[in-house]
Amino acid sequence: MKLSTRGRYGVRAMVDLSVHYNQGPVPVRKIAERMEVSTKYLDHLMSSLRVAGLIRNIRKANRGYVLARPPEEIKLSEVIYALEGSLAPADCVDDAGTCNRTDVCATRDLWKQLKEAINDVLSSLTLEDMVRKQKQKEKENCNPLMYSI
Repeated sequence: MKLSTRGRYGVRAMVDLSVHYNQGPVPVRKIAERMEVSTKYLDHLMSSLRVAGLIRNIRKANRGYVLARPPEEIKLSEVIYALEGSLAPADCVDDAGTCNRTDVCATRDLWKQLKEAINDVLSSLTLEDMVRKQKQKEKENCNPLMYSI
């Protein structure tokens, strides 16, 4: 199973907004520059996140986006669901009516277990957790390596 760019870029954009939380609206152009992605595509993703109630669009002099709630209150599962929908690896997991073998299919149980595991991981992490991980990675990568001869 593979996330689309919608999910991957959307989570990155939400982490970016979380890093800049309480610093005022962040223009989509700035987020796109930092992420090295198309502003037009990112704006499309931001629209989906706004409709889901995860971000707000500020239209005053300092135009841009802000989180609708604090980063510690937004779970990654909410972000992914807003952008990707269900992460079930097979349609029969969410809708048993799509297959007449659901009662006797062992693989459906596997797909269901896989979806639950993914949801458990995504539900256990908040944007604040990702901000901490991001800052740790930046700190680790800012320290130059020292070599001794």
